[in-house]
This record gives sequence, C-alpha cells and structure tokens, in this order.
Amino acid sequence: MSTIVFIDTRGDKLPKAAQEAVTYASQLAGGPVTAVTFGNASNLESLGAQGASKVIVARGVSTVDGQQLTKLVADVAAQLNATTIVCVHDATGKAVAPRLAARLKAGHVAAALGLPVDSRFKRNVFSGKAQAWVEVTSPVKVISLMPNSVAIANGGGTATVEDYAGDLGPARIAVKEVRKAGTGIPLPEAELVVSAGRGMKGPEHWAPVEELATLLGAATACSRPVADMHWRPHHEHVGQTGVAIRPNLYIAIGISGAIQHLAGVNQSKVICVINKDPEAPFFKAADYGIVGDAFEVLPKLIEAAKKLNAER
Repeated sequence: MSTIVFIDTRGDKLPKAAQEAVTYASQLAGGPVTAVTFGNASNLESLGAQGASKVIVARGVSTVDGQQLTKLVADVAAQLNATTIVCVHDATGKAVAPRLAARLKAGHVAAALGLPVDSRFKRNVFSGKAQAWVEVTSPVKVISLMPNSVAIANGGGTATVEDYAGDLGPARIAVKEVRKAGTGIPLPEAELVVSAGRGMKGPEHWAPVEELATLLGAATACSRPVADMHWRPHHEHVGQTGVAIRPNLYIAIGISGAIQHLAGVNQSKVICVINKDPEAPFFKAADYGIVGDAFEVLPKLIEAAKKLNAER
C-alpha cells in the first residue's frame, strides 16, 4: 500500500503546482511518497523538501501523450501496489487522471480542493457556483488536486531520482510547433493577477495595467473580447473558455463580469473590481469594489504600490 503523485516537470524549473501536489500527496499519505514525472527536468531531488522519497522519471518522453503517460503511471502504481494516486488538475493531469481511473477501476475525484474531511473530498461543481463532497469507496482512488489549494511544504529532505525502465511504446502525438507564452508568471501559478477588459478602450492603453502588475509581482490577464480583438495575446485570456485561475488576489479592471468570465475566476480568494458602471455584474462577486474610471483609479493604485514597495 502506497501513495504516488504524478506531476509534469518539463519546464526549466519545478512548477509551483507540482510542488503543491507532492506536498498534498505526502499529507494525504501521512509520510513520504513516490513522484512520477517525465521529460528532462533537473533538480528533481529537491522534491524531497515537499515529501517525496523517490522520483521516477521517464527521460525519453517530452510530449503530453495521454496514453503513454497513463501507462507510465499505471506501471509504477502496479510496481508499488499504490492505492492512492494524486495528479494536478491541469491540462496534463486532465489527460491522464480519467484514463488512469478507468484502467485501474478506481474512483476519481476531479479538482479536489484540499485534504479529505471524514474520508470525503470537497470539489467545485456548476462552474464554482456550488461545492460537493465526494466519497471514494473503491480500493484504489485517483485524486486530481486543484492548483493553489495547499501551501507548499519546505522540509529538509532530499529525494532519490530513478529512471523509468519500462517501455511506453511509440508516441501517438507529434509536436509540429511550440509557441512559448512568454517570460512572465504563468497564469495557473500566479498568486496575484491584474486583469483588464474592454474598458481600457484599446491596446495602446495597457501600459498602466502592466505597470501595476509589475509593481505587485502579478501576472497579467484579460477578458475574452480583448483577446478576440487581438489587444492582448490569447494565453492571457481567463474565463470559462480560457484559463481557469485561483489566485490569492484577482484585480479586474474595466471588465463587466459576464458569467463566462466569472466561471474562470470565481475561485479567486479575493476579487477586487474597478468599473465605472455601478451596475456591472462583477460587483456582485467582488470582495472589494471601486466605482470609478479606470484611467483615474489606476494611476492612484500605481502610486500606492510604489509607496508600499519603497517602505519594504
């Protein structure tokens, strides 16, 4: 009986979500866990600080092929007689966790929000409008953890790294082109997000939004109409049809708050809305709201952020 955690570590550094998942798996198991990953990532030993005793890595795999990766995790699960498998509820995890649950005849909790209470896991339903408690009764369970749901542990352990020796078969997916989103903070990992919409009136007015984000150490985002009009790149689009995020603070500037946008951001821990329309729907979901023109409010926020940074 053991717990394993499947993470995606293809980038130059260990993703925040991966460290959260290892922390969560260790807390769930009540002790060290085995991490399973793929790609050519380095510094995997440091996952010991989050509770991994061993990291098994498939070095020759660098593409998210759901069937290959499912076989990878299933093989390790069989070797270790794992009864609990934790994944990250991101694009990679969504490609693997349901397949894995079907293969292992395991119960699957998608987008768990934390550790279970009385053996039940909490998750969002109906685009975050409600929450459900799910109990898994199967001998093996697969849990997908929602990013930014647990604090990362920082212990003093070091994990051993072992290459996966099995055969995953040929990849069924060929990568034709890779387009990197940029050098900023990835939206799924951002704890602070400054977002703006059509209220900014054009791409030429985005400098104050970027300046505020830089001063706060935040990622930048936008509404779907802004991305559709090519004012901002599509990877910044947050909402039901874009990136779903759960930052500690979400600042929405000049965004009305259509239901499709709210579905992707309503799990933010604190929402601050700036809009000159007091009837904007977003104010109903906001923790804090400022009724005012963004072009008047933003300069004041920027000055306040500069003052705050100077005092640190």
